[in-house]
Amino acid sequence: MTFDPDESGVGLQADLPEDADQWSARLRRTAVSALPPARLLPDRQPAYVASWIYVFGALTLAALAIVVLTGMVLAIEGPTWWHLSRDGLFVNSMHLWSVELFFFFMVIHLWGKFFMAAWRGRRRATWVTGVLAFVVSIAAAFTGYLSQQNFDSQWIATQAKDGINATGAGAYFNVLNFGQMLMWHILLLPLVVGFLVIVHVLLVRRRGVVPPFAPDPEDLVVPVGDLSVDRTVAP
Repeated sequence: MTFDPDESGVGLQADLPEDADQWSARLRRTAVSALPPARLLPDRQPAYVASWIYVFGALTLAALAIVVLTGMVLAIEGPTWWHLSRDGLFVNSMHLWSVELFFFFMVIHLWGKFFMAAWRGRRRATWVTGVLAFVVSIAAAFTGYLSQQNFDSQWIATQAKDGINATGAGAYFNVLNFGQMLMWHILLLPLVVGFLVIVHVLLVRRRGVVPPFAPDPEDLVVPVGDLSVDRTVAP
């Protein structure tokens, strides 16, 4: 079906009843229903979001962005550049320390959300995607050490070889194969981590931030002699 666009280039007949069964219309309705714009980019957040534990979540995303950017530069320039060039050594160090900060921030965020029982209120998928992102990130960091092309990476590979072969994964995951480890590190595992992080953030937007635990009613009553003062009742 065709239609004439208006001056802005937007169709004048974009939402006709006979178009309701088209796959694009169904996909649009599903997306808007799952992530309304007001929830995807909210203007305000609950007061309990003003907590350091959420700051560490944002810092984790910031560190991940630096990891990806510096990794792209290293992948373009190659091992000779990051080992011998002064600029390459600097970018390589930024990549390493951003990974260290990424794990530091993520561990604090995960443990904090664990003790807050962040899976409450139909947020199990949010919690699971965060944990899976952490686990896959460990594998990505491991393949990063194997891709350094120095004595450290050779030592790590030879020490890990027997353990991985004992699990039966050595036939598919050869830690002594630099080309294979490099592709796992710069392509396959980053795609999985990026997908999980995006899903995690979208679920946080969809389900919202987990609220604090409700106070115990007994804690709201303070005995004073033979009387009691209920904090929930205004004087």
